[in-house]
Amino acid sequence: MSQELTSLKKELETYLNTKQNLVDNLELIDILSNEELESLKEEFPKLEKKLEELELSCLLSEEHDKLNCYLEIHPGAGGTESCDWASMLARMYQRFFETMNYKYEIIESQKGEEAGLKSITFYIKGLYAYGYLKKEKGVHRLVRISPFDSNKRRHTSFASVLVTPEYNKELNIEIKETDLKIDVYHSSGAGGQSVNTSNSAVRITHLPTKIVVTCQNERSQLNNKDQAMKMLKNKLYELEMQKRQEEMSNLKGDMSSINFGSQIRSYVLEPYKMIKDNRSNFETSNVGKVLDGELLPIIKSVLKAKE
Repeated sequence: MSQELTSLKKELETYLNTKQNLVDNLELIDILSNEELESLKEEFPKLEKKLEELELSCLLSEEHDKLNCYLEIHPGAGGTESCDWASMLARMYQRFFETMNYKYEIIESQKGEEAGLKSITFYIKGLYAYGYLKKEKGVHRLVRISPFDSNKRRHTSFASVLVTPEYNKELNIEIKETDLKIDVYHSSGAGGQSVNTSNSAVRITHLPTKIVVTCQNERSQLNNKDQAMKMLKNKLYELEMQKRQEEMSNLKGDMSSINFGSQIRSYVLEPYKMIKDNRSNFETSNVGKVLDGELLPIIKSVLKAKE
């Protein structure tokens, strides 16, 4: 409640201040000379920035946008190439979390056999974490000269990103024990000797839906199981929400559907540098900055395209 109150106060304050600035400037236009009006132009960029903030708050107004979330990255087919691409995406998102001042932790990660990552799951905590990241869900495509190819040939790699909100209410979802397959194993990440030498990591498979969740960041097997069950409930809840939305779309005669396997963005490093989002047609040649976490312009373009 406190977090929501702070957010609403900030939005209201931004709106009232911007409105007053616009009114003041309009009044000044009528009374200032041409020379004095030149100095007034300096106020325009500041007002535009404030208006962008207000516009963004309108774009992030769906039910779950303000919630914390989980973000998972999984490499596609392609072995070492795709695993390396998954690790590049993980670094990109970590930089983005830092620029947004979001707190995050790695719930689970599994290294690739030669390089990169076989999988990684982040828990991101911060206002509008899900709202900003929800449109990252989908397949991300990379084109580059492979550092693992001695012949220096161009390769295309794929990795999928899944984003799930952390629903801020008790989820009344019935999960039968007989529907669960629970495995325990040694954690592979950092955490000290007690983590790496005991079966503290937990993997839970929900047999009816084939959903798999893992957690290895806690020292206690019980704590890891609790965290994994929480993630499983979130995923089952989202699955139920998706089913209801599909039913409503069918009732309304809406033939469009969300294809979570579709390619949403391409990152081309060779033979030229270009990142293009297929939904908003946003393009930039500044590949280095995007891979260093400068995702906000792309995210804004996708949110605006949706509107």
